[in-house]
Amino acid sequence: MQQSPVRPPYEPIGAVAAEAPPASQRLLSKLRTRQKVMTAARALFSQHGYEAATIRDIARSAGMSTGAVFANFQDKADLFEAVMAEDFDRVADVMRAAVEATEGQPVADRLSIMFAAAYRDGFTDVPLVQAAVAQSWVHARSAEVRGRNRSKITTGLIGDLLRQASAAGELRADFDVKLISEMLWDAFIGNYRKGAFDGWTAEQQMTRLSDQITVLLAGVRLR
Repeated sequence: MQQSPVRPPYEPIGAVAAEAPPASQRLLSKLRTRQKVMTAARALFSQHGYEAATIRDIARSAGMSTGAVFANFQDKADLFEAVMAEDFDRVADVMRAAVEATEGQPVADRLSIMFAAAYRDGFTDVPLVQAAVAQSWVHARSAEVRGRNRSKITTGLIGDLLRQASAAGELRADFDVKLISEMLWDAFIGNYRKGAFDGWTAEQQMTRLSDQITVLLAGVRLR
């Protein structure tokens, strides 16, 4: 029978594992650093806008070197995209929760409640919204593709609502769900510009969007 190797008496159990932190600990440390940089970046983008917030200022605010920032992000545009993506994920969760909480209600009401919750959560920082709108015109094609892929999450939620309404006999069965979903999402996003640059409140944006929902659903309702 083969005997198990004998550990030398001077080698404490666990010494090998103690030589280097587990990969999970290294990953956790990297994630903490990344989050710390993003938190500092979000604050400076909000205070000074995209152009004026520098990587050097962000690193200083995070208590790190610029090298630590570049170890996690390619450049300032990449960092800004990460901040916006994190906010998008949060808003998507808010929208999903609103959808679940309104099951059984008329589709127009469900859409209004879902979008109102998103406006209240996602429109709390006007300078950051202004920076996001301005940056959306100049970011790289790859960033645009990633943004479009993320929006499929929310248009999917809208599509689910429309299909449920169709199955319940509230909407026709032969309309283009994808088209109406994307038009509703475009209306929601477009109204952010009213808030960011025309001084509209979330309530004013929602009033406008409620009218847009009425118009867009009018053509697909059962007569």
